[in-house]
Amino acid sequence: MKALQDYYPENFAHCYGCGRMNEHGHQIKTYWDGDQTRTLFTPEDHHIAIPGYVYGGILASIIDCLGTGTGSLALARERQTKLTEYNAPRCVTASLKVDYQKPTPMGTELEVRGEIREIKGRKVHVDAKLFANGVLTVTGEIIVIEVSENFGR
Repeated sequence: MKALQDYYPENFAHCYGCGRMNEHGHQIKTYWDGDQTRTLFTPEDHHIAIPGYVYGGILASIIDCLGTGTGSLALARERQTKLTEYNAPRCVTASLKVDYQKPTPMGTELEVRGEIREIKGRKVHVDAKLFANGVLTVTGEIIVIEVSENFGR
């Protein structure tokens, strides 16, 4: 199954967090899982904050990209758009709020879940939860805005 990011047009596929064309990035992928979205990420040794724990900026980055991916999936679903190569709506972050509930340990795959709170036109409000070993460590609220195909050109 393809991830949402596999459907982004090439000019929108360079994001450090989720761009398939950024060989130095995280290559985050977002999928539907029922009415929620799901992203998995395994931190590498250089993503360290203090010994044993993941750097908070990396966690915020993962929450951020889950939010934009979830927004894109939500807009496509609401419009009944069948995703095909490079036709996915593309969203950017308008607002990102991250709350660290407890330290996130290194050495485990992280699971991030997104839930759509509201869709208003081109704006999507997403709630996110990041889990390490099934334990909630980070929550987030993301507001994303769909951009036009000419954005950034």
